[in-house]
Amino acid sequence: IHVVVDQVADTFGGLDILINNAGYEQVQPSLDVDEAVWDRIVSTNLKGAFFCAQAAARRMAADNSGGAIINLCSLTSYVGIPTAAPYGSSKSGLLGMTRALATEWASLGIRVNAIAPGYFHTAMTDAFYQDPDWQMAMLAKIPQRRFGTMEDLAGAVVFLASGASAYVTGHCLPVDGGYLASI
Repeated sequence: IHVVVDQVADTFGGLDILINNAGYEQVQPSLDVDEAVWDRIVSTNLKGAFFCAQAAARRMAADNSGGAIINLCSLTSYVGIPTAAPYGSSKSGLLGMTRALATEWASLGIRVNAIAPGYFHTAMTDAFYQDPDWQMAMLAKIPQRRFGTMEDLAGAVVFLASGASAYVTGHCLPVDGGYLASI
């Protein structure tokens, strides 16, 4: 990870933004989750994010440049979703990590925030979107009555990565069409 961070920073004249967007989910009843599944989900969603953030922060600190780290959490950081215990646990942990690193690295000029995307059609969620009954059930829970688009997510990322959020750290911005506000 450190090699990649240094290559990027050297190639582009520094590192000022990291977006931790890796994610893995395997939906299954919690009684059927084995240790290998748990480890893969937590390793991808939490452990990987920590060590990427650490490598980026070390470079930002060494360059005395400050920067912004944005972690992609989930609605499951806030609410329990049946058959998603490992995923929800990892994303809740990522939210806790976001807050801890924000307080620790603020003095280095590094802001650490998160985004909790709502329902977006991605490769990871494609199977759900193939079910019209699931779509109707989810849309009924979203006050805006639509699923998110990548443009919706991009606006939040740009805000948290830019100087417009210079005094924002340790927070998670839900981009969810009002889902969390309605529960």
